Amino acid sequence: MRLFLRFEDFTTGLALRLSITFLVIAASLALFQVITRFVFGAPSTWSEVITRSAMIWSVFLGVAVAFRHGAMISVDIIQNSLPPRLGLGVFLFANLGSVIFFSILFWQGYLMTLRVVPQSLAALEISIAWVYAALPVGSVFILIAVLASMIRAVQGDWLIARNAEAEQ
Repeated sequence: MRLFLRFEDFTTGLALRLSITFLVIAASLALFQVITRFVFGAPSTWSEVITRSAMIWSVFLGVAVAFRHGAMISVDIIQNSLPPRLGLGVFLFANLGSVIFFSILFWQGYLMTLRVVPQSLAALEISIAWVYAALPVGSVFILIAVLASMIRAVQGDWLIARNAEAEQ
């Protein structure tokens, strides 16, 4: 378990750095697009496509980081109002739903990516599959983060229970 959690630390850190990089690229190219369109009156044909693609990658990589830090919409109010064991069960059940959803998204995203390989991005001569690949790649990062979150929750609950038994 400890090895998997260290692996998740690495993958989520990588997802964070890549997400930030894609966000910087998107913001920079959006500014470039505005300047070329409104200042020079000659809009760039390629920057909008790359901006949109970078935003897609940024979002799918950033979701893994959000799961890692518990920043996704959750059922905290219900979970916290329940006894600790039952609250843990609700947390694990909700995360199991996320695991199922992102497993399906991974598979369907992979199939979609394969289907669009022959298609090119508008204004560019590269395959649109590079954009679609954000779905399965992001889903892998997300699945690792969700599973690690579940492991940490169970380990934390086990430590709390063990400490409570030791106090008695």
